[in-house]
Amino acid sequence: MSFLEIVWTDEVTGKRGYLILDRLVRGAASGGLRMREGCTLDEVRDLARGMTLKEAVVYSPGDTYVPFGGGKGGIDCSPYDPEASGVMRRYLAAMKPLLETYWSTGEDFGVRQDVLDEVAAEVGLRSTIEAALRLLPDPDAALALVKAGFAVEVDGVGLADLVGGYGVAEATLAAAERLGLLGSGAGARAMVQGFGSMGGATARYLARAGVPVVGVCDAQGVVHNPDGLDVERLLLSRDAYGCADRAALRPTDVRLPREEWLTVEAEILVPAAMSYVITESNVAGVRARLVVEAANVPTTPAAEAALAARGVTVVPDFVANVATNAWWWWTLFGDIEPTAQASFAKISTVLRGLVAEMLDRAGSAGVTPRTAALAMSAERAEAVAARFR
Repeated sequence: MSFLEIVWTDEVTGKRGYLILDRLVRGAASGGLRMREGCTLDEVRDLARGMTLKEAVVYSPGDTYVPFGGGKGGIDCSPYDPEASGVMRRYLAAMKPLLETYWSTGEDFGVRQDVLDEVAAEVGLRSTIEAALRLLPDPDAALALVKAGFAVEVDGVGLADLVGGYGVAEATLAAAERLGLLGSGAGARAMVQGFGSMGGATARYLARAGVPVVGVCDAQGVVHNPDGLDVERLLLSRDAYGCADRAALRPTDVRLPREEWLTVEAEILVPAAMSYVITESNVAGVRARLVVEAANVPTTPAAEAALAARGVTVVPDFVANVATNAWWWWTLFGDIEPTAQASFAKISTVLRGLVAEMLDRAGSAGVTPRTAALAMSAERAEAVAARFR
């Protein structure tokens, strides 16, 4: 049972928006705002539950940051719709009292942080994380740390657009090493579905670690090269919606229809875009030995069960993609400096540690990685609760 569920109807367009606060911890909940045509209340509810798990699983008693509860917002409107900006503005205006007290939010699918910040300012919000700021002794100084982190660029891409995918890449590499997919003669290849901030950064750091990224999929379709794509070239050609400029393709790169993303042969599959993209209807087409969930809820329970039955390892979303959310709070609460070096070091340590613990538990108990990770999250949530009793 959620703490709060809101269904909102835009008075101008009739479009629907949703806000689910799954749980409050220390009087606050954290989770992004997504915008896509077809977004539903059930989808946002699933995402909010996932945020509660995501917040708890990174808890470390040594950090100043103590996890919040989970929440999520969603708007049933395409970000390409001419009315999208107005719909978002009216949604944020309606949710403003909750943004000032309970819900800290940020970008998610179909929403960029810079656009969200602009619209939030238009409705009179200093930040989209007011609910977290009120817990700090010096909110202005803390917010300045986050802004400093957002100002950092790494090889032409903003740090805030890299931290989530860097974490996914580190989780992928840690799991792949355990499965024997890396190293001499292993030759593991990766397919990344989604090329926005999460998918793009995942592809960058897998390629830099020596894992050929043989396919990426964006809204325009699939780009494939069995010898590996030039990820940097594609990354720096993206538009605001995460689509690579096809003019940046090399002669040996092949274009495929978007629906053929599962036909690309790769040992590692990273769904990094929409929810519910691996289902009972297409799970038989998954050829990978390792699936790492960069997107939120990309695999349905039935599909994940089918993968487990075939021996495919699935690293669940609330572990794999935790770095974006955690990076905000580590920076805000002063656990890391707002630099690329400090950010990547913390993310690598935490993500590799989480994956190792999860796979150790799964192996010893004979359960799936998700089951092991759920137990980890529950234990940490109880530790947080006990700390504030």
